[in-house]
Amino acid sequence: MYFAIEGVIGVGKTTLARMLQPAFQANLLLEVFEENPFLSSFYADRARYAFQTQIFFLLSRYHQQNRNVPAMISDGQHLISDYTFEKDSLFASINLQGDELEMYYRVHEALAEKIPSPNLIVYLRASTETLMQRIAMRDRPYERQMDPEYIDMLNRAYDKAFLGEDRRVPVLVLDANQIDFVRRPEDLAYVENRIRQALLLAPFQPELPIGH
Repeated sequence: MYFAIEGVIGVGKTTLARMLQPAFQANLLLEVFEENPFLSSFYADRARYAFQTQIFFLLSRYHQQNRNVPAMISDGQHLISDYTFEKDSLFASINLQGDELEMYYRVHEALAEKIPSPNLIVYLRASTETLMQRIAMRDRPYERQMDPEYIDMLNRAYDKAFLGEDRRVPVLVLDANQIDFVRRPEDLAYVENRIRQALLLAPFQPELPIGH
């Protein structure tokens, strides 16, 4: 079993992955975004630092996934990741253009062939307003100048990617505006149950609406 949690910046991917780990007795694969030396400069001047930032992320995500995912799958271990390899190209489609974007796609295509896909993608979907509130609450220094228009563009790109009908990997869409898996244990149980249903993992209960 291998599933990945996706969603725009600030939606709660890493938090959810950590909270689900005990229930699924899974290994965690968490993105190491703090290591990107261009990230703070990118948020201050996206046009100038986009290519360096994107290539660094692409290679970092490739190396992390290539080192871990195939080995864990072949050993029959359960795995939860807080990102998919394909998400890198979503950011590139917004941040790059022209020759830089073309070069990026060539590299991404060559690397993506070597990365196994998850059995399920859990897409945490939230409004731009909700995301901006959560970004402000976690108060990471390099995110303090976050542009709401940038988050809105990412929201549209994620919806286009993960709500399409031609997906090779099944996508479970959860409304992160309504679910609070940090403060409400019943919401965490609901999320776990929906994932078990999607992966046909016992035990799971028939789906019930969340009551607030």
